Amino acid sequence: MGTAMFYHLTRHPLEQTLSMLLGKAGEAGWRVLVRGTDAARMEWLDQQLWQGPQESFLAHGLAGGAHDSAQPVLLSIGDAPGANDPSCLMTVDGAAVTPEEVAVLTRVCVLFDGNDPGAVDVARGQWKTLKDAGVSAQYWSEESGRWEKKAET
Repeated sequence: MGTAMFYHLTRHPLEQTLSMLLGKAGEAGWRVLVRGTDAARMEWLDQQLWQGPQESFLAHGLAGGAHDSAQPVLLSIGDAPGANDPSCLMTVDGAAVTPEEVAVLTRVCVLFDGNDPGAVDVARGQWKTLKDAGVSAQYWSEESGRWEKKAET
């Protein structure tokens, strides 16, 4: 059974935190599905990831391409399982995550904008759903200037 890790973004933008987490997942040898809710937003994230520093290049693609199964990082919308056989799921913009997914994946990361009350409410609901299902979960905050674990179930 995996762990769900909630990342409360208050200091760094989504694309910067996502890039950092994707780099760590790559170092662990994990394939990642990044799940969003809006195609245009995922295209924007795709462009942001291409613009990172060359030394920390993250090979990735948007779902629906000819080589989805070969992508180490696949950006997608909706709740379909990743065609790239991920061991890690990262959700953005309130995308859904289920207890069943956490159970079969190594890691699930829920990234949410702490400056958006609606995003915070969605993340709280997801935390409660996962906690009530008995899922192992951690809450991480960058409020102090560095990432710190603030809660764990």
